[in-house]
Amino acid sequence: MGKFAKWLGAGAGFTMGGPIGAIIGYAVGSFIDGISIEDFTQEQQDYQRQAQRQQQRGRGRATSGDFEISLLILASVVIKSDGKVDQRELDYVRRHFVNMYGKERANHAFKLFNGIMKRQISTRQVCLQIRQHMSHSSRLQLVHFLFGIAKADGHVTKSEEQEIRKIAGYLYVNDYDYTSIKAMFYNEADSAYKMLEITKSATDGEVKKAYRKMAKKYHPDKLEGLGEEHKKGANEKFQKIQAAYEQIKKERGLS
Repeated sequence: MGKFAKWLGAGAGFTMGGPIGAIIGYAVGSFIDGISIEDFTQEQQDYQRQAQRQQQRGRGRATSGDFEISLLILASVVIKSDGKVDQRELDYVRRHFVNMYGKERANHAFKLFNGIMKRQISTRQVCLQIRQHMSHSSRLQLVHFLFGIAKADGHVTKSEEQEIRKIAGYLYVNDYDYTSIKAMFYNEADSAYKMLEITKSATDGEVKKAYRKMAKKYHPDKLEGLGEEHKKGANEKFQKIQAAYEQIKKERGLS
């Protein structure tokens, strides 16, 4: 099946089955030349047998490829949420994937993405599948990436924000975590406090405690299981938490 199939088969784990697997199968069978749906079905059957063996030994861990495919599908949902497809948002996805995975792997991903964009997607079913297999830290990273896409054209529209909020809910990302990540993309007077999940009325001691908690939550090592490419993306959240803390310290004259 060539280089594309090797990329897909080697990288994907849980995303080869369930509703996400059906979406991939549609994209592969309908929009990618040189790969038959029969070939892909064989890949899925091989995965199902492997998954059953893993289930007997205990729940398997999400792979880098699982995260990659989940990003593509949820990105397509957010991009289409305002009724139009903005080229700047597509370019953001491509740049992000090139930065994370390199040009060749990103090209394979975008080939699949073009097919996914043409598919109607049940956001709830996709998120339920992701939630069953991905860690909380990985799901936070997904939400962060989706806000980055929405902001790629300069602002997050109401429909985009509503779609991301819905996705976050399906992924069991609570309101505190959601508001913290959202604040990273809005230039508001209390954004720094929201990033640390506190209010301006917090004491200096509470500010320091909140920073330690958030730095631990967003530390790139939390995504170590997904590979170095995803730790780079997580580092952006971590740096924003650090910047928010430095801003509050400066405002309050803290050492």
